[in-house]
Amino acid sequence: MILNASGCLDALTAPEVAHTLDVFVTKTVTPLPREGNQPVRIAETDFGMLNSIGLANPGIDRFVADTLPRLLDLGVSVWVSVGGFAAHEYAEICARLDHEPIAAIELNVSCPNVSSPEEEVEQIVAAARAATTKTLYAKLSPSVPDVGAAAVAAARAGADGLTLVNTIRGLALDELTLEPKLGPGVGGLSGPALRPIALAAVFAAYRATGLPIVGVGGVETGAHGLELIAAGASAFALGTVLFADPEAPVRVREELEREASARGFATPLAAYAAAHGGPPPTPLRRVA
Repeated sequence: MILNASGCLDALTAPEVAHTLDVFVTKTVTPLPREGNQPVRIAETDFGMLNSIGLANPGIDRFVADTLPRLLDLGVSVWVSVGGFAAHEYAEICARLDHEPIAAIELNVSCPNVSSPEEEVEQIVAAARAATTKTLYAKLSPSVPDVGAAAVAAARAGADGLTLVNTIRGLALDELTLEPKLGPGVGGLSGPALRPIALAAVFAAYRATGLPIVGVGGVETGAHGLELIAAGASAFALGTVLFADPEAPVRVREELEREASARGFATPLAAYAAAHGGPPPTPLRRVA
């Protein structure tokens, strides 16, 4: 299954690209509208792309009334990415989406600067789980001290799956002025530099939880996608590559089949967790 990374594709302006995916993931929606950070919000680096969008979005009311119906009309399976600044805000949005015909909710949980990220993850996922019967995927930051522990916290709180990883903090300076290229200064780094970080996170989270995982980070080719599957992902997402190559989903899907076949696998998913060698772990379930 191939998805887009949240925020890396506007399906309403590029429906032809959305139709080449198995699932379209929306940009993160918050309870209230957000204008986002001051420009400049995107900058290129030698190793990928920095962004500091600031969760700009119309808010859940406008999203449900206007954006979501148009997305559903495209005929593509939709996951809605949701965010907030407290557990109750995630719960509020999940409750609003509970009766909408969407396939899943992705919880944008990124908390590298709190003292106990596992506790924060568990609180957010538990609040969301109590508010909806929808499939929940928790999208985790690679900046936490122990991504495996964060994954376990999400699993025990009721997450059905994991998305790994979100961006990692970075800084780019203007070559002439030596001032930050981004308006807010630092931003989230995506692209090729994120690929080994994503692989390590998927590898650790698979061993720790056994949950379904969407691997995200620097996927540019079918070989990159197959590596994530071997590390323990059952699906992967395309992110930064979509800005430069909108036809990447078709190309990567074809390459994925060829790469799997060249390694003796009947299908790409036959390579699932091949990097681990042993029997799969028993999936963690929510603690009552």
